[in-house]
Amino acid sequence: MNFFSKLFKKKHTKIDIFAPLSGTIIELEKVPDEVFSKKIVGDGVAIKPSGNQLVAPFSGTIGKIFKTLHAFSIKSDENIELFVHFGIDTVKLKGKGFNRLIKKKNRVKVGEPIIGLDLLFLKKNAVSTITPIIISNMEEIHKIKKFSGKIIAGKTKIMTITK
Repeated sequence: MNFFSKLFKKKHTKIDIFAPLSGTIIELEKVPDEVFSKKIVGDGVAIKPSGNQLVAPFSGTIGKIFKTLHAFSIKSDENIELFVHFGIDTVKLKGKGFNRLIKKKNRVKVGEPIIGLDLLFLKKNAVSTITPIIISNMEEIHKIKKFSGKIIAGKTKIMTITK
């Protein structure tokens, strides 16, 4: 590599995204909703849940917690925007089965509880409990490494992003 190619070479930053929910990772393409499976709103993975809490997948700032508590957005310090959407058509439950655990605080650390879940109620009343984890600002992303297998909320990596 000569001087000029070193000078103009872009530096890439790697960001780890941890499980916002315990369960098993499934491919986004298997989500029973085309908005997610066809990656219309972004790329990522989905989780078949076994846990009862949604936690922060990285340290960052909460963008929005939906009034119905079925979804939230979060932005990392490196400007990665993530959208966590529990289940399919869960907005129709109008907040039933969900419990806000975080107060009006915007800043969270990886693994910090955000929303509690009544998983038994949600399994009985939601179309699906499969939870998409979507990177919504894909234009910022150079590469995504997706992991698979069983995961623990706030502890197991589900993706590594290269920005």
